[in-house]
Amino acid sequence: MSDTPLSDSDRIPPTIDSTVPHSARVWNYMLGGKDNYLVDRQAGERIREIFPGMVDIARQSRYMLARAVRYLAGEGQLRQFLDIGTGLPTVDNTHEVAQRLAPQSRIVYVDNDPLVLVHAQALLTSTPEGATDYIEADVRDPGTVLRMAAKTLDFGQPTALLLMGILGLVGDYDEARSIADRLMAALPSGSYLALYDGTDTDPAYVEAIGRYNAGSGATPYTPRSPEQIARYFDGLELVEPGIVSVSRWRPEPSPWGDPPLVACAGGVARKP
Repeated sequence: MSDTPLSDSDRIPPTIDSTVPHSARVWNYMLGGKDNYLVDRQAGERIREIFPGMVDIARQSRYMLARAVRYLAGEGQLRQFLDIGTGLPTVDNTHEVAQRLAPQSRIVYVDNDPLVLVHAQALLTSTPEGATDYIEADVRDPGTVLRMAAKTLDFGQPTALLLMGILGLVGDYDEARSIADRLMAALPSGSYLALYDGTDTDPAYVEAIGRYNAGSGATPYTPRSPEQIARYFDGLELVEPGIVSVSRWRPEPSPWGDPPLVACAGGVARKP
C-alpha cells in the first residue's frame, strides 16, 4: 500500500505533512472515508486494536452532528452556522443538513489541515440562496476565527457555534473553556452552542487515546469527564436531554431500541 491519499489527486500538496497523522484524517479513516494517508490508517488501526469501540464513537458522534444541525435549523430556526474543527467533508456535512431544511443558511467551516482545505474547496458547495465558506485557522485563536468568519456571517444575528470533538485537542482545560467562552461571548442572544468531546468514562478508550498520543507525533487528544464537558455550557440553557452520550442525544427511533452508550458526550444549549 503506497503512502498516497486515497482520492482523485495523484500527488500530495506541498503544504501537507503525510509523515505525521492528523486527527481529521484519522477520523475520516474511522468513518470509512478514503481521504487519508498510510500514517493515518496506521494510527487508526493502533487505536482500534486496543479499543474496537472507537468506530462506534466516530459514527455515533457523526450521527449526533447531523441531528443537532437538524434541530438548530429546524426547531431552533437558525440560519447561520460556525463549524470549527469541521474535519474532512463526508456524508451529511453541516451545510448539506442545514440547507436541506433552510436553503438560505450560511455556513462557515474552520480547520487548520491543508488537506481539509483542498477538499473543502471542491466539495463544500452551497445552495444559490445561502453561502458556504471555509477558512484555515486554529481554534486556539478565536479572534482570528471570528474576524475571518464575519466576512460571511452576521454576528448581529443568532448563530450556531459547533465545537464537535475539537476542544479535546486543547490540552489545558482552562484554555479550552476560555476558547468556548470567548466564541460564545461574540454571539448574540438566541445563539446556540453544540459541542461534544471524548470522555474519560471508559478505561479502554482512555488507554487507546494515551497510546495514540504517545506514539503518533500528532496533536495529543485529551478525554475529559462529563462534568468538565458540562461546564462548557455554563450560563446557557440546555436543550433536552442535556449532556449525554452522543448516541443518546435525541436518537432516531429504531426497532432495535436505544443505541449503545459510547465514551463521547455532549449537548446543545441556547444563549439567553
